[in-house]
Amino acid sequence: MLGNFMYSNPTRLYFGENAVSFLAGELKNYGPKVMLTYGGGSIKRNGVYDDVIAALKEAGKEVFEDPGVMSNPTVDKLYEGCKIARENNVDLILAVGGGSTIDYAKAVSVSAWCSEDPWDKYYLRMEAPDNRIIPVGSVLTMVGTGSEMNGGSVITNPAQKLKIGHVFGDNVMPKFSILNPRYTFTVPKYQMVAGIYDIFNHICEQYFSGTDDSASDYIAEGLMKCVVNASRAAVKDPENYEARSNLMWCATWALNTLIAKGKTTDWEVHMIGQAVGAYTNATHGMTLAAVSLPYYRHILPYGEAKFARFAKEVWGVRTDTMTAREAAEAGLAALEGWMREIGVVMNTKDLGVTEEMLGGIADATFLLGGGYKKLTKEEVVDILRESLNA
Repeated sequence: MLGNFMYSNPTRLYFGENAVSFLAGELKNYGPKVMLTYGGGSIKRNGVYDDVIAALKEAGKEVFEDPGVMSNPTVDKLYEGCKIARENNVDLILAVGGGSTIDYAKAVSVSAWCSEDPWDKYYLRMEAPDNRIIPVGSVLTMVGTGSEMNGGSVITNPAQKLKIGHVFGDNVMPKFSILNPRYTFTVPKYQMVAGIYDIFNHICEQYFSGTDDSASDYIAEGLMKCVVNASRAAVKDPENYEARSNLMWCATWALNTLIAKGKTTDWEVHMIGQAVGAYTNATHGMTLAAVSLPYYRHILPYGEAKFARFAKEVWGVRTDTMTAREAAEAGLAALEGWMREIGVVMNTKDLGVTEEMLGGIADATFLLGGGYKKLTKEEVVDILRESLNA
């Protein structure tokens, strides 16, 4: 395993059917004013809101609600949340929902007391916070992003057609997260499947980099196999607790920085997918699914050995009599088969992309160099066109 690194993760997790029973105790560690942020109101229909409010009352908190967080949180919503947090001088932001809500809470946490435009400072210039940061806690209701145990925060600027993620440090990670798999049961199937693919692709983004014998890769392979197995059970029966609990735990470990250690990491699928999302407002996991296979086919010749290993170790392909190229292609065929089986979107046309958008999406795609090949803008256009016509 190559490289030098430091590993730290300050987030305290409470996992299981009784996880919310620990919320009131955690809340007592913070001041009296709590900003409660959530999405479109589903938590009021499924009982999660009532559980959270009961804990807030038990802890004696004054609550300032900030509902309406969208699936792709916008910069205007960020400004709105900053106003609520700042005017009420809140001591904690409690995000109840999926990754978008937690991402948004982290963005507000660093932005509320920022003396300049947080979009410019944190998302365009990628600077580190140098102002007061409001602590964040979370109650997770949809799995996929891993935002419950990392410092990532993705915000969309519709006017600029940019969707940008900033990975902040330990001081922005949630202080605690409540993970009850049953809270995910009422998520619509489309969103559940999108989240499943998001988990899987997070692992791929870290796995498809480097050529050394890395412990991180062995952990990644185990997580991928668990996601595949659990996804099949969850698609068949969305209330299969074992399957949903495994997916929830895999999502957390897929992106809490553990399997990135010793890796350069890729993230180009995310860069392209986020640019697609900025143009279409499509569900994040589905934008990743739509561009993954064209991207991986494009870089396969440069990372042939790892793709061949992927076929053997993750999908159980009998590669003994195959060339490395044949094995690598068999691995991608197995990936495609599973994607179709669980029902993800396989092309960008179904997400609203048109030929006329391709150049703009390519311009909005950040070109990174951690994977097996650094793309050019022209290559991004080619990948997008292949996905559009898939």
